[in-house]
Amino acid sequence: MPVNTSKVWGTVDGIAFEGMVQGPSTEITPLQIVCVFEYTEGDIFNAPPALPAAVNGMVHLDQALGGLITELRKTGKFAGHALETLLITPPPGKISAKKLLLIGLGDRNKFTPELILRVAGVGMQEALRLGVTQYAFATDLKDAGIDSPTALVAGYGVTGAVAAYRTQAFLKSKGMSSFKPITKITLLAGPSFFTVAGKGIQEAIAAF
Repeated sequence: MPVNTSKVWGTVDGIAFEGMVQGPSTEITPLQIVCVFEYTEGDIFNAPPALPAAVNGMVHLDQALGGLITELRKTGKFAGHALETLLITPPPGKISAKKLLLIGLGDRNKFTPELILRVAGVGMQEALRLGVTQYAFATDLKDAGIDSPTALVAGYGVTGAVAAYRTQAFLKSKGMSSFKPITKITLLAGPSFFTVAGKGIQEAIAAF
């Protein structure tokens, strides 16, 4: 699929779930969420197992930010522990997103797809806290060299986000929370993974 191919795979609770062939450095969005493992030397640049640089969204993002993501991880300023978060506000023109949220995936050797349920939930909570009404989400697993089940991971991205959203909606109904509704979540995928990711997204939506 060519870059910029997009499709809304379905809607849950007023949130449209869009698939998009795009990298996290060039997706136009108020908030871009990306996921990173704990640092190992050259991890995103060692192809294989990481995707080649030409199609590796995390490499492009790191380069657009002048190597910032690698520096943060290599120095331990952001260790990438599971569910650790760091919000970055890049200067205009560096990347297309206004804000960038890193979420840690922990030790790559201990990764299981189910972690994405919790990662997507954390991403939703942070998006609501920031007051955005839409955001983009990229797991970046294949960029980092993890041969993950694409459809399952994409589905968990939907399920985890909706679960967290429903928790906040419940609190809002009790007068215990206030937030702007989320209207769209864009799930980024590489050209080779758009269709299979969409299948997982549709299956997750159908389960609600």
